[in-house]
Amino acid sequence: MIDNWFRAGLPAYTTKLIRFYSFLGLTPNMISVGSLSIALVSAWLISRGEFTSALIGWWLSRLLDGTDGIYARATQQATPLGAFLDIVCDMASYSAMIFGFSIAFPNLHGEWILVMGLYVLCITGALALGSLEKELGLTENDNRGLKLGAGLAEGGETGIAYSIFLLAPQYIGTSVKVWIAILIFTVIARVALAFKELKQ
Repeated sequence: MIDNWFRAGLPAYTTKLIRFYSFLGLTPNMISVGSLSIALVSAWLISRGEFTSALIGWWLSRLLDGTDGIYARATQQATPLGAFLDIVCDMASYSAMIFGFSIAFPNLHGEWILVMGLYVLCITGALALGSLEKELGLTENDNRGLKLGAGLAEGGETGIAYSIFLLAPQYIGTSVKVWIAILIFTVIARVALAFKELKQ
């Protein structure tokens, strides 16, 4: 829900970072993989109970994820493979964090399994709906390599949810249930939107 706002505003604040990427000779795909690598370290830190370090690592990984596409477009390196790699690294990052949480909070085992299942439905619905919307000309194209159908729970909301888990672990039993409710709402709303837009 908030991703489009961040996507529109972020380029204005990342000029120096993009220059730094170029100075280092990085490619956009290297940044995508780097983002995933840092997220994997963050998940490992969660499993060890080192929540503050994990939170810092998580948002560093999100900074890389949010700027790989900006860098690709700024340097004329945007490719379909890059778009594919970006979404795969994103979902691997989100999922790895849940594995970390499941180790740190094993008493919520059922909740973590449900979150993972809902992630599958969320990303499947987003990619399928976004692709069909683009094919049918139902929405304006954005600057992403892959068009995703809009939903309440997207990347930004996921980052906020993980931050709440890490900053207030004493309330994680409640906060993860709220997150599950948001994911369920997202799946239902996206299915309803698909029936509305695609039934003809």
